[in-house]
Amino acid sequence: MTATTGDVWLPFPAAEIDGLPDSFRYRQWDGEDAFPADPADCVFYVTPYMKSPAVTVRPLPKMPALRIVQTLTAGIDHVLGGLADLAPGVRLCNARGVHEASTAELALTLTLASLRGIPRMVRGQDREEWHGGFYEALADRSVLIVGYGSIGAAVEDRLVPFECGRITRVARSARTAPHGPVHALADLPGLLPEADVVVLCTPLTEDTRGLVGADFLGRMKDGALLVNVARGPVVDTPALLTELDSGRLHAALDVTDPEPLPAGHPLWHAPNVLVTPHVGGSSSAFAPRAKRLVARQLTRFAAGEPVENTVLVTG
Repeated sequence: MTATTGDVWLPFPAAEIDGLPDSFRYRQWDGEDAFPADPADCVFYVTPYMKSPAVTVRPLPKMPALRIVQTLTAGIDHVLGGLADLAPGVRLCNARGVHEASTAELALTLTLASLRGIPRMVRGQDREEWHGGFYEALADRSVLIVGYGSIGAAVEDRLVPFECGRITRVARSARTAPHGPVHALADLPGLLPEADVVVLCTPLTEDTRGLVGADFLGRMKDGALLVNVARGPVVDTPALLTELDSGRLHAALDVTDPEPLPAGHPLWHAPNVLVTPHVGGSSSAFAPRAKRLVARQLTRFAAGEPVENTVLVTG
């Protein structure tokens, strides 16, 4: 996999990244209409961050020399539509290690804010209303993490000090993790009725698209909280709205379907829902970690060493 020449496309200035190999020509492109150079010369493409799939994959058909596609997101669903245009042997790498801390922080923020009634209190402050009383605590609650990869594990690390009653883990297949056993997705029907909080961290795949539908939601216990820091289409929005409108479930959503959530959409004003605008990874922690990952990957690539975080190889 050695590459000692060629162009590298970056979404931020190369001068901002310490430790880049000096054997490449660095081009900055963050989704603008005009390309920074001839895409045919690109060997390593770091995709723009938080741009649409159409923008992200637009240069791919013009990149015959491409060897590595490096996303700056944990998910890779926004790139998959362009892989058919690539030659065999191109490696797609994700940003494992970049977003875990920030996304886990937001998952905890959404959980605590929803349980403790913070949205109601903020609205009450705007109206000079005092909403005292008792609110739900995270302590002693049962939490189910659906999608126990690196982000799911980071969520659990942050849950532990809050003295949850039980933390249950679910991934595509069963295994043993440092904190305990991980159940398979097939076990969900029996696990959902016991959870007070369900945190979605799963990637968007054909297996998880619409996973949280009427049956999934119907198995959740009355009053349970659904927290989504995964991808919007993991949840069937009409089915969720039915449960929210009935008052049976609560939800805290950093991602939605559709997204961005358009004005007038019923999710904005559904009861018992907190919505944030897909900011799980968009924090001060992002840029330093992303730049370290890019420098590390390019150093390995230039030296002919295997790159990290390979999700798939074309062909």
